Amino acid sequence: MITPAQNFLNKQHIPYKTYEYDCTTRHDFGKFAAAALGQDEARVFKTIILQADSHTYVTCVVPVTGLISLKNTARLLKLKSLELTEPETATRITGYVIGGVSPFGQKRRTLTVLDESALKFDEILVSGGRRGFSLGIKPQDLVTSLQAVTGDVLEHPSLD
Repeated sequence: MITPAQNFLNKQHIPYKTYEYDCTTRHDFGKFAAAALGQDEARVFKTIILQADSHTYVTCVVPVTGLISLKNTARLLKLKSLELTEPETATRITGYVIGGVSPFGQKRRTLTVLDESALKFDEILVSGGRRGFSLGIKPQDLVTSLQAVTGDVLEHPSLD
């Protein structure tokens, strides 16, 4: 079954690889995907939907090893503040279930942010639009196709 994410990439003639695995977890989907696929966790990215207000949503794509910094992300986008959306809202905005949210082919267009760590890889893995299905794509193709902003959006432990 072709997902909306694949349809989006196919229409834009963007090459990608598909990776399938048996998803048997109910949480921490990205780390589960990395382990199931035998991939370096730094190359596997999760998609998190954030909200600035009732009209402004942000798709944030970060490595599964990282914790998103709401402050850094808001600052990068010149927004006052951001918060995580509720799972039901994320599903309504994207058309995807939690654990299968892809940055591509969402029902509603959002601002998109890609953590800059992705740019050091030739290929990153992101959700393909359903649990147990990932897409391998060049980070620059993600940036170009979604007009994504890149920057450091992760929490960094203080060195105190």
